[in-house]
Amino acid sequence: MKLRIFTEPQQGASYEQLLAVARCTEECGFDAFFRSDHYLRMGEGDARPGPTDAWITLAGLARDTNRIRLGTLLSAATFRLPAQLAVIVAQVDAMSGGRVELGLGAGWFEEEHRAFGIPFPPSVGERFERLEEQLEIISGMWATAEEDRYSFAGEYYQLGDNAGLPKPAQVPRPPIIIGGTGTRRTPAIAARFADECNVPFASAEHCGKLFAALDTACARIGRDPSTIRRSAAVVVCAGRNDDEINARAAAIGREVDELRLKGATGTAAEVAQQLSSYGATGATTIYLQILDLGDLDHLRFIAEQVAPLLGDSGEPA
Repeated sequence: MKLRIFTEPQQGASYEQLLAVARCTEECGFDAFFRSDHYLRMGEGDARPGPTDAWITLAGLARDTNRIRLGTLLSAATFRLPAQLAVIVAQVDAMSGGRVELGLGAGWFEEEHRAFGIPFPPSVGERFERLEEQLEIISGMWATAEEDRYSFAGEYYQLGDNAGLPKPAQVPRPPIIIGGTGTRRTPAIAARFADECNVPFASAEHCGKLFAALDTACARIGRDPSTIRRSAAVVVCAGRNDDEINARAAAIGREVDELRLKGATGTAAEVAQQLSSYGATGATTIYLQILDLGDLDHLRFIAEQVAPLLGDSGEPA
């Protein structure tokens, strides 16, 4: 089972803090460092020093790290025009030597859009339709031969005679991640476009239901479902004993009992057991959400004490 570190810097973090976490992620042997793509803090509290742009951050990390994969979970399709995003991701992929993954979603946080003056389609259906068109365009631009041109005529976006440049470093393209908890639109879109389907902050049981819906969606269009990696994102709060676990929960303003219900929480053995339940659903990758970016010892503990307990199958070793 691959363990990836996932952060939410809109809650308040500088580039220097994110770099420290990313370098610790690399040193500890984790597979990847991912971040959310948000500009507004969620919930109460001090958001200083303010937001950082996801793709500018990843561009910096592309040059300041060496091994780990880098990506978003998830960029909102409402934030950037699709051809613009294709250029950005291709450039950061080249800057990283081919280590970038694009997680793309429909967008949902209306208050954030209002705060930053970003247009927010009120209809969920329209947001999903825009997402599908964006995926068509991004995939199409990256797949266009260098001697050809790419055009697209959709309801929301139109491109004419686009050169499809620059090309990403990865061939045929950086992996595309589609995430969500719905069992209808998310699996259908993932079956068409995704290299990975991610289920965020849901029970292992719900992951199993969504992955079953993904299999059905793949069968409907004739795609081999084994060609799509399955993953889950969970909040992690691990420690050597109750005192350490309680202190880490308090540092992120959460209750241990609530985290045990919704995340991977407890001793190393308890966390490994909880993660293995996601592995049993077919998830081969887990994004561990780290909310206290100053607690690098948390990452070291997970790497040294939790990761060795998980076998390649995701079951306790």
